[in-house]
Amino acid sequence: MLDAKLRPWIDGPLNRAGRMLADHGIHAQEVTLFGLFMGLIAAGMLAAGLPGVLALVPLLIGRLADGLDGAVARATEKTDFGGLLDILCDFIFYAAIPLAFALRDPGNALAAAFLLAAFYINGASFLGFAIMAEKRGIETQAQGEKSLYYSAGLLEGTETILFFVLLCLWPGAFVPLAVIFGLLCLFTTGARMMLARRLFG
Repeated sequence: MLDAKLRPWIDGPLNRAGRMLADHGIHAQEVTLFGLFMGLIAAGMLAAGLPGVLALVPLLIGRLADGLDGAVARATEKTDFGGLLDILCDFIFYAAIPLAFALRDPGNALAAAFLLAAFYINGASFLGFAIMAEKRGIETQAQGEKSLYYSAGLLEGTETILFFVLLCLWPGAFVPLAVIFGLLCLFTTGARMMLARRLFG
C-alpha cells in the first residue's frame, strides 16, 4: 500500500547510490546476497534471544541492500536471474524472522506457524498473479521498475519492514502482532484474487 507512495522519494537517492556502487565494480547480485546475509544475521540475533533493538541494525542494513540491488542492476545490466535471486532472497528473509521468534521462545511457535502459512499463501497469490500478468503482457511500474509484475496490496514491502521493526522493538508482543499481520496477509490475498478474477476470469 505504501510502496508506490514512497517511490518518488526514494528512487532518486537509491539510483544515485546504485550508480556509485556500480562505478566501484560492485555487482547487483553481490548486493542482493549481502542483503540476505545481513537479514539472516538479524534473524540469528533474534533467535539467540539478544535484544531486538540490536537486531534492527543488520535488519535495516539488509533491507537497504534489498533496495540498492535493483538500482545497481539498472546502472549496469538487468538479468532475469538477478530478478529471480532477488525475490528468492526476499522470501528466505521473510521466512527467517518468524522462524527466529519461534526459536527464541517456544511459546511463539503457533503464532509463527500461522504467520509463515499466511506468508506462504500470500506469496503464492503474488507469484501466480505475476505469471498470469506476464502471460497477458500486463505491466506496471507503480512499485518501481521490477523484474516481474508487482501487484499492489494492503501489505507490501514497506509494511512488512515496518512490521519486522515493531517485532524487534517489542519482541514480547510477537504473538498478537503476528496474528494481526497474518490476518492482514490473508486479507491481501483475498483482495488480490478478487482482482485476478476480474482481470483473468
